[in-house]
Amino acid sequence: MSALRERFVTDDKGKRVSVILDIEDYRRLLEALEELESIRAYDRAKASRDEAVPFEQAVEEIERSRR
Repeated sequence: MSALRERFVTDDKGKRVSVILDIEDYRRLLEALEELESIRAYDRAKASRDEAVPFEQAVEEIERSRR
């Protein structure tokens, strides 16, 4: 990821209280966060040593639970 072009909002004492990002930087951060969450979910699933369930079966179970 390229360097962020952030700008800061400060309070009356000069303390940084918020950040302003270009929309593209914000979108790249969100994409990176989603990818990281997927990697962590995979790592948790792999470490759990639970029995693997085929994708189609998992979707069917989820749909059944929503009814």
